[in-house]
Amino acid sequence: MTVSYTDVREASARIAGHVHITPVMESEQLNRIAGLSLFFKAEHLQKVGAFKARGAVNAVFSLDKEYLKQGVTTHSSGNHGAALARAGALRGGQARIVVPSDASVVKKAAIAGYGAQIIECEPTLAARQATLDRVVAETKAAFIHPYDDEMIIAGAGTAALEFVDQVRDLDAMVAPIGGGGLLAGTALVSQAQGIKVFGAEPMGADDAARSFRSGKRVLEHVPDTICDGLLTTVGERNWDIVHSIVEDILLVSDEETVAAMYLIWSRMKQIVEPSSAVALAAIIKYKDLFSGLRVGVILSGGNVDLAELPFQSSNKVSNLT
Repeated sequence: MTVSYTDVREASARIAGHVHITPVMESEQLNRIAGLSLFFKAEHLQKVGAFKARGAVNAVFSLDKEYLKQGVTTHSSGNHGAALARAGALRGGQARIVVPSDASVVKKAAIAGYGAQIIECEPTLAARQATLDRVVAETKAAFIHPYDDEMIIAGAGTAALEFVDQVRDLDAMVAPIGGGGLLAGTALVSQAQGIKVFGAEPMGADDAARSFRSGKRVLEHVPDTICDGLLTTVGERNWDIVHSIVEDILLVSDEETVAAMYLIWSRMKQIVEPSSAVALAAIIKYKDLFSGLRVGVILSGGNVDLAELPFQSSNKVSNLT
């Protein structure tokens, strides 16, 4: 593995003062519904509204100042773009973010709000990469990968590092997986602490689960899920860690994710996005797997368009426990 627990600890020192130490929340009602002791790491209250702030700050603050003069760039459907825009601004660097044309209006507004230049492209991985390559060639900006990057993984892992300091004797942790930065970083901390770690993934973007079951990383898929932050395939560096450490990747339907999102909003009064709620959905669906355990849940982000709530229709939450 190219990233270690030591890298996560070094990242924690590097980003200190530039990101929030997010709180841990509990809910008696959700404990009753799940039949477990649940602890929620509130990364939806992080800078830029997502855990992505951690990795972006770690990556940008690791760059040589001379190298940073040409700015930073990436491709992102939302949270990483906003996080990199903010991190670049903290060090006085211009950020250029390649964004698919169908990205969330709320997330595009957040990217622009941190002073980044938005470059739109067609909503395909090929178009994102081609546009990014052009931006790098024209500007010489430093490319910070959204997830397949050692500094991004180590930075993401600092959420779990804080978590184990805040809550003693966790038996398991569950985190969403898209590109795999958060789950890989969480896995490094979990392994060092003797804690089981599970990934949660939508059925409509199940490349990580298929990779996990076959032992070979799935490189292409056509995602179809409400979880817009979990659309990408698992990165190579991320896969090496996930495959080596994670217990399993748990799949849930979009309906189950929406139901879990509704529970978090209505019971905890916390605004989270579908890509975040997928972790609770997996715990509720597979609660027998966690019977009797103290389970940590990483709420990865809270950037949701309030005008497009998925549970505005009552039939979307019909499977609530």
